[in-house]
Amino acid sequence: MVEDEATSLETARFLSDLCRKLDLPLIYKSSYRKANRTSAQSFETIGDEAALEILCRIKKDLSLPLLTDIHETTDIKLTEDIDVLQIPAFLCRQTDLIRAAAATGKWVNIKKGQFMAPENMKEAAEKGAGLNNRRIMLTERGTTFGYNNLIVDFRSLIVMRELGYPVIYDATHSVQRPSGLGTSSGGDRQFINSLARAAAAVGIDGLFVETHPDPLRAKSDAATQLPLDKMPELLNDVLKIVRR
Repeated sequence: MVEDEATSLETARFLSDLCRKLDLPLIYKSSYRKANRTSAQSFETIGDEAALEILCRIKKDLSLPLLTDIHETTDIKLTEDIDVLQIPAFLCRQTDLIRAAAATGKWVNIKKGQFMAPENMKEAAEKGAGLNNRRIMLTERGTTFGYNNLIVDFRSLIVMRELGYPVIYDATHSVQRPSGLGTSSGGDRQFINSLARAAAAVGIDGLFVETHPDPLRAKSDAATQLPLDKMPELLNDVLKIVRR
C-alpha cells in the first residue's frame, strides 16, 4: 500500500530497473486505501488523493502502468488514471463492482476468493466479459484451510487457465495466516520462493508479489512482504523455470 512517497518511489525504481534488466514487463501495484483491515485501528490510507498523486507520479516518471484495488463502484471515477483495476478476493462475487470495472474497458484483475472453487471463477469473469471486455485476469491467492490458515491447490491454476483467461499467482498472500494474532494477519514468508517456483512449473501468466524495503515496518501484510533486496533472487529462480 502507499505509505509515503519515498517508500513508494524507492520500491518502484528498484523494480523498474530490475525488470528492465530481466526483460520482464512490470505493472506497479499499490493500494491507495486498504478497506479490509483486520482491526479498526489498522492503518488504512494516507488519504485517497495524496496516495493517488504519488501513484500518478510513479506512472509519469518511470513510465509504469499502475494497478490498484477498488472496493466500491464509486471508486471508478477516483481511479481514472489507473491502468488495471483489481477486484479484491473478498469482493470477487460483487456483480456491480465487476461490471463497473469492466465497463471502463481497462484490464480487470479478479482475485479468487479464499472461499471460492476455481471453476466458480468462470461466472465472476463472465460478469465482466459479458460487457464485451475480455481484458480479465484471474489471480490465485490461496484457499481457506481451517481457521487462520491458507493452502494453495495448484490444480486451480490449471482450472482457471482452461476458462480462457490469463492466470496470475499471488505468491505473498498465499502464505498469509489471516488474523492469526487477533489484530493483524501473520504469515510464513519463508515459503514464498518455493511456492512461486511451483506455480511457474505448473504454468502461470504473471506473478503477483508484495515487496517492501523494510517489511517489518510495513503498514500492511508485514509478515508476508518479501524484502525488496530478495526480489532478484525470486525472479531469477522463477525465470529459470519459465525460460528453460
